[in-house]
Amino acid sequence: MSLTRREMCLLFPSALLPALLVTKQTQEQSTLPSVLYPFDKLPVHISTTAATRAVLKGKLDTGESVEVHETTLPPGGAPHSPHRHAHSEMWLIREGTVAITVNDATTRLGPGAVGFVRSNDEHGITNVGLTPAIYFVVAIGPGAS
Repeated sequence: MSLTRREMCLLFPSALLPALLVTKQTQEQSTLPSVLYPFDKLPVHISTTAATRAVLKGKLDTGESVEVHETTLPPGGAPHSPHRHAHSEMWLIREGTVAITVNDATTRLGPGAVGFVRSNDEHGITNVGLTPAIYFVVAIGPGAS
């Protein structure tokens, strides 16, 4: 059976449809589901500078990468030196007092405070209190997952 060029052009989109549907289903399956994370079930990872609890990491249905973790810093501690990255980051301070530096400007924050740094701004966090500082980090954007 011979097909004309016009018939081939009409059939071409329908030939791609199954591949597009599989790609859409794969994208939907690879996004984060609705789920709850009881704090006492989060495993703790202890490093030389901090204790962290990974909460979630993945892609949202809207396409953004997201990563959430909780960090406990000892007095005087910092998880790492000031740095930059492509994703934005938010800190939700639970306990203690931290100093967050963004582009050479430092602010002290305590329980209930929130800090935010946009993509590619240099930033760092240090526990400036006498007790452990505990905070959640929410990272959104490229490289967060």
